[in-house]
Amino acid sequence: MTGKIIIESLREEQVVRFTLNNPKSNVLDSIMMKDLKDALIDLKQKPHVKLIQFIGAGDHFCFGASVPEHVRDKAPQMLQQFHGLFYTLIDLAIPTAALVSGFCLGGGFEIALMCNFLFADNTAQLGQPEITLGVFAPPASLILPLKVGQTKADEILLTGRALNAKEALEIGLVTQLYDNKENLITNVDDWAEKYILPRSASSLKFGVRAARKKFNELLQSKLGQLEKLYIDELMATYDANEGIKSFMEKRQPKWENR
Repeated sequence: MTGKIIIESLREEQVVRFTLNNPKSNVLDSIMMKDLKDALIDLKQKPHVKLIQFIGAGDHFCFGASVPEHVRDKAPQMLQQFHGLFYTLIDLAIPTAALVSGFCLGGGFEIALMCNFLFADNTAQLGQPEITLGVFAPPASLILPLKVGQTKADEILLTGRALNAKEALEIGLVTQLYDNKENLITNVDDWAEKYILPRSASSLKFGVRAARKKFNELLQSKLGQLEKLYIDELMATYDANEGIKSFMEKRQPKWENR
């Protein structure tokens, strides 16, 4: 482990908390993705775990995946590695909760969307800004329509506009909303104590598999197709490469619509 993931075992090792630790933006780079996947796989040897939590160090959850790793020659490896996190979580079938403060964008938002429960505080800003870079978000393109309906999913995915915490709560993305990060952590721990920890770890896994049968089947059957669309077609366009390049050069993109 490199320190980009902090792992805590809580409540007699029934809860495992993963802190994304790449301040101040907690960007998901290839190192963090590898560390996170390795740590998740290790949970296969811990049948007593009943809840996985994801939280960001500092003021923000995560600004998303590393933009330099989106460039054309690196995108295939980045997407394969990132999507591997989703397949791993499906395979584990352990209940998951995201604890979101501050910015939760791009790949960070997709990790939060993947969770069974998304708790937030009033500072949360959640969105998929990929379209502003000339690209799209494969996992969110599948998950958002299931969670909030096609109309709202289209707005989030095609405008790149971030939702504030209240908006996210109103459309059903957020399970519960709290005043600040301290209250968020405390109340989620109390919530887990009441609703998750009294259950059987084994039965919770069967419950997750059953409740998410359609959800999981969609990701397993379609995520690879969107990955291929991204790599083989999108990244062959001028504008997708211009969007990534302009972001790294800190300038406005010059679209050629091709």
